[in-house]
Amino acid sequence: MNLDFKNSGYFVKQHFLNHSQINRLSLITEIFHHSWVEANIGFYEERAINSAYLTSQKHLNEEQRISLLQFIGSNQLMEQVYSIIPKDPAFMNTQLFFNPVNPEQKNYWHRDIQYDLDLEQQKAALSGPQALHFRVALKDEPGIELVPGSHMNWDTQEELDVRLEQNGKKSHHNLSTGKTIPLKAGDLLIFSAKMIHRGLYGLDRFSLDVLYCDSNKELLKYAEPNCLPNEEQLKLIEDPTAFMNTAKIINSL
Repeated sequence: MNLDFKNSGYFVKQHFLNHSQINRLSLITEIFHHSWVEANIGFYEERAINSAYLTSQKHLNEEQRISLLQFIGSNQLMEQVYSIIPKDPAFMNTQLFFNPVNPEQKNYWHRDIQYDLDLEQQKAALSGPQALHFRVALKDEPGIELVPGSHMNWDTQEELDVRLEQNGKKSHHNLSTGKTIPLKAGDLLIFSAKMIHRGLYGLDRFSLDVLYCDSNKELLKYAEPNCLPNEEQLKLIEDPTAFMNTAKIINSL
């Protein structure tokens, strides 16, 4: 396993994408974004900070969708996936992160697992299967703030109070343990979905986030079958392993 990730729960690959790759992904994600905003205008203007399911057939045409699937299953990206999940990595989802419409909207500390699990289950999940964010910045952005090591360590009292908004704390309050990770266009940030983190709004924040995980039924029950490539499309992808592993699990549910 990548030692930086093992110890801290994250690592950054600077200049992961070249200008041509950034431009190609930017074009596709902007097409998706404009279509998604039009279809979700109320939610977007009220509080949205991200969208999801970019590889579904709803907002992209076939050529754009295949290009995005090829990036997700590229040798370049999968090499990074294997460095953390060497055996049977699976594709979970895609997300697109942007700034909220309201400049006064607050960000919030959280663990992704807190929305489905109670506290005892969250503690147990720290030693369970992995889910990882592979976030590519398409423009310079403030990045995210995270708590190094929290992918395997439970919250301090300060962290728990802020994350759960208890004892007079709010989820946007600063944490003494937080570390800011700014990103330049083309940088790749990899971090555990289990760790305590929050997005930082500002600049022209626009980043593509691909989630991979262990081949685990509990994690992949949230995966959308219509976001996967079909048999013919699999042949166009350099390394379709993650897609195939997801399909195998979905078909067994």
